[in-house]
Amino acid sequence: MRTAAALLLLEMLVISGTAAARDQSPAAPVDNAVAVIPQPVTVDVRQGAFTLTAATAIVTDAAAHPIGHQLARYLEPATGFTLEVRTGDAPARGSIVLRIDPALERLGPEGYALDVEPARIVARAPGPAGLFYAVQTIRQLLPPQIFREAPVGELAWTVPAVSIEDYPRFAWRGALLDVGRHFLPKEFVKKYIDLLALHKLNTFQLHLTDDQGWRLEIARYPKLTQVGAWRKETLAGRYRSDQPEAERQYDGVPHGGFYTQEDAREIVAYAQARFVTVVPEIEMPGHAVAAIAAYPELGITGKPVEVARRWGVFSEIFNAEPSTIQFLQNVLTEVLAIFPSRYIHIGGDEANKDMWKASPRIQARIKELGVGDEHGLQSWFVRQMDAFLTARNRRLVGWDEILEGGLAENAVVMSWRGTEGGIAAARAGHDVIMTPTSHTYLDYYQSKDRAAEPIALGGFLPLETVYAFEPVPEALEPKFARHVLGAQGQLWTEYIPNARKAEYMAFPRLTALSEVVWTPRARKDYASFLERLTPHLSRLGALDVNFRPVDGKGGHPAADGPAAVRTANRPRRRSGRTRPHASGSAARRRYCCDRSCRAGSTCSRRSRRSRRAAPPCRSSRRRAGWQNCSRRRSKRHPG
Repeated sequence: MRTAAALLLLEMLVISGTAAARDQSPAAPVDNAVAVIPQPVTVDVRQGAFTLTAATAIVTDAAAHPIGHQLARYLEPATGFTLEVRTGDAPARGSIVLRIDPALERLGPEGYALDVEPARIVARAPGPAGLFYAVQTIRQLLPPQIFREAPVGELAWTVPAVSIEDYPRFAWRGALLDVGRHFLPKEFVKKYIDLLALHKLNTFQLHLTDDQGWRLEIARYPKLTQVGAWRKETLAGRYRSDQPEAERQYDGVPHGGFYTQEDAREIVAYAQARFVTVVPEIEMPGHAVAAIAAYPELGITGKPVEVARRWGVFSEIFNAEPSTIQFLQNVLTEVLAIFPSRYIHIGGDEANKDMWKASPRIQARIKELGVGDEHGLQSWFVRQMDAFLTARNRRLVGWDEILEGGLAENAVVMSWRGTEGGIAAARAGHDVIMTPTSHTYLDYYQSKDRAAEPIALGGFLPLETVYAFEPVPEALEPKFARHVLGAQGQLWTEYIPNARKAEYMAFPRLTALSEVVWTPRARKDYASFLERLTPHLSRLGALDVNFRPVDGKGGHPAADGPAAVRTANRPRRRSGRTRPHASGSAARRRYCCDRSCRAGSTCSRRSRRSRRAAPPCRSSRRRAGWQNCSRRRSKRHPG
């Protein structure tokens, strides 16, 4: 979701703070003694503290019982306490009480009330989601060591006495993870979901298909993953659209991977247990190279193409034949069976229409359909998917290019090229999610000193700019503000080959965005956020999150090394036949190192057929089933 022009404009802009507050509620004082992120709506700090011990009981009603067990699981590793979880009346002292309370309906389905006294903790909410968020607040009120995965030893597990009422500002509090450009393993996806839940983010957009890879098994069309999930190599260094192909360098390392349908169901179930909705994205009609490589008849020429090895926008695009529409709707049928989300994202961005313009068949199709031009054809294309999804009680979401040629009746717009598309859609009565590059693209550089940062797409998005974001534009009339569902942070992975670098680019900027979408505008305060961020980074450190230090110095170097190359689920040749590997822990996998090989250094494979010693990798971490780190890193180009 980016263009060279947009990037150039962004790098020329000096991004200032947020506009004047639209929320007219009076500002409440911020108390940094309670270092909770996102900042709650009301916080009343009191005297004393509750002490968690091995004798503490978690007491719930029947509806809250699963949340009680979740809390017990959260607390056990670091404390060593196996806390009793039971239903019934709570004792007067020494308990944590979790209750569903319909009387708190005014707080909304995700709101909660939390009262901590020296004698006990009481958390109440009108529904399970709110109670889950109360549990996240309890975790943050405990010492940061509570996030450790092994007993910490002698430590007083105290929770400061406090009374909190809390609820989110926006319903859509999202984060996108692109697994199309670089495949990221299921285990990391689960960790990312855990981090979203900790920050009270409730929507996880999983970008599953792109030119460089198709990442979801579709049973009816097996070549989408047999062919489309794998590219033979990847561009090394920064992509430049004006660079001749002959001058580009590639790493020579095959890359790929995909999620089986069972993997995807596991991700969905894991997210549901944490009150996170997984929104799948299946790109169309552009960003289709991997799909056309698998099934050339979906393209304009019908000729074979290879899965893309570089970044940027490609001319390949789906044709508009009835058979292609049916193909994609068949794909969506399987997607809907896996993902219960009401919202299904179909991309719609950066659809280069040059091949449509040059194709006599497409031009004839435009006349046949009476849609006027290529923009009208894309609008028709999107409307076919909108009608299909609406008939199945789902809602189509697309990037703001779907406005061109006319917006489908039930579509939700993600406004990424600024906020103008979102404003236009909201005025037309459509729901929107604000995702502008200027404030939500987490793959942008975090410092103007690019030489000191790992390679990134471009742009400049510091922490304070993310925090300054206001999802409801000043230009939008108040009567249309209800159409702004929320906002979302985007993590595109052209230059993010592994989980460690994904964490470095996402955090703590995604932490800042969590406060943008949860906390009332009048309660936001950047100085307070930075004070609360210090202990929060200790929490992230305990969770082994490779966050970027706020000052950008030391601590957690970014992983700028090679991507994992997963061969589980990949067909391999044996006696002239293809046979898929087994998935799961027994599956054979190849991994490169997951930490950074410094720019300019060299890592090499040591294959089973070769006894040559490989040059040492700068990472000491190696995975089972792979002998050595395997990628020549190109010199970073500041761009």
